[in-house]
Order: sequence, then C-alpha cells, then structure tokens
Amino acid sequence: MTERAEGTFTLDTWDQEPYDQAEGTTLAEARISKTFSGGLTGTSLTRILMCRTLVETSAAYVGFERFTGSLAGRVGGFVLHHTAGSDGDGSALSWTVVPDSGTGELRGLRGSGQIIGGPDGGHAYLLDYHLP
Repeated sequence: MTERAEGTFTLDTWDQEPYDQAEGTTLAEARISKTFSGGLTGTSLTRILMCRTLVETSAAYVGFERFTGSLAGRVGGFVLHHTAGSDGDGSALSWTVVPDSGTGELRGLRGSGQIIGGPDGGHAYLLDYHLP
C-alpha cells in the first residue's frame, strides 16, 4: 500500500559556484543542507548541477540528496534523485528514491514525489512511498 509523507523543509546552507559561463548560460554546482519536518523528520545533504539562462524563468537542475532521519516512525536514510525544470509556463520539481538506497529501518523504501514552492518563499514537499 502506498503512503504519503508531507511537510516542509528549510534551506540551512546554499553554497553555489559557477563552473562554466558562455553566451548567457551559466552552469553551476550547489551544495545544500536542509532540515525537514512533517512526515520526514531529519536532515539532508544535497549536491545539484544547474543551468540558468538569460531568461529569468528558464532553468533546470539535476541532483542527489542523502536524507538521514525518520519516515513514519522508522529511522534510517535514503537517497533522492532530483530532476527539475522551469520556463515561463511554470516549473516541475520531482524526485524519486534511488532503488535500494534505503538504510536502517528504511531498507527497501521505494517512492517518488515533488518539491512545492510556497508563495511566501518557503518549501514544502510530498513523498508517495512504499515500505516493505
């Protein structure tokens, strides 16, 4: 049976460094730490590669995030694979649990979800998941 975890997270650190800039497009790497509350309770370390263009609403990123904490009262960790893109029509920010990345009581975790930006600049998430 699929369950859903929902909540919010804060960005504790965001260290970004461009590694290539040419003709209005910037490629950059960011290292991010987060604190989660809600269905996921814990912290994470994330590394993303992103592309920004001269058009402010157009960008994309991919990345991996290692979460450590608890989900549904079970303690452990897992890795999320991020894929995101935006243009003038909106954005899509999705993530999937990397198969077999679960540790501790989260071993066997499968799932996917999304990050939802709030109007106040905050961040919310949802994760639809299955635990054996």
